[in-house]
Amino acid sequence: MTNEKNRHVIPGEVIVSGNYRSEQNTFMEGNKIVSSIIGLSDIRDGNVRVIPLTGGYIPKDDDLVIGKIISHSAMSWQVNINSCYDGMLPASDVFGRDFSSHSDDLTSKLANGDLIVARIVNSDRTRDPLLTISGRELGKIDSGELLQISPSKVPRLIGKRGSMIQMIENATNANVTIGQNGLLVISCEDSNGLIKAINAIELIEEQAHIANLTDKVNEMLESKSE
Repeated sequence: MTNEKNRHVIPGEVIVSGNYRSEQNTFMEGNKIVSSIIGLSDIRDGNVRVIPLTGGYIPKDDDLVIGKIISHSAMSWQVNINSCYDGMLPASDVFGRDFSSHSDDLTSKLANGDLIVARIVNSDRTRDPLLTISGRELGKIDSGELLQISPSKVPRLIGKRGSMIQMIENATNANVTIGQNGLLVISCEDSNGLIKAINAIELIEEQAHIANLTDKVNEMLESKSE
């Protein structure tokens, strides 16, 4: 049985045997850990998980997401969060406790097409996920380049303890806001830095299954722009 890390696995395939802990998208079968999905195996510190290579975004409590305002009622905004579910942002979250549906105009704060960084407060599947923009670094996005990747590639983009995204930001002087829903906003005053950051992110999306991906991204970031 191979203990090779970061390899393609399919449902029912044994990833590893022995004294390991089963985590996301895996299950125990005797002393073996088996994949429950198609993805990339990841073995770290005795923990085994599988990172899915495909799939849409399923909202979860406390997730950071980037969304687009698509409509509003008298009491809330409806937000596209790149999911089969739309997010719901209550007007009281933006206007405060004194909000009045009769006197306060929601479009004075957020209009259709505006982008926001929000956090999911409640992802109860019986209704649209409840959002908030009350908090540090949450709220309306006024500038930046919007980019979309597969939500399943977000962990690969972030890297272990944020190592991958920090490498990109340090090399390009860009600031990247990452939504767990696969939407990103990239801000960079230098156009070359912006292009290089976008290229690095696209490389990660295309080659998320490659074991030496960090080296490839680093090599691209260190190369001179033509």
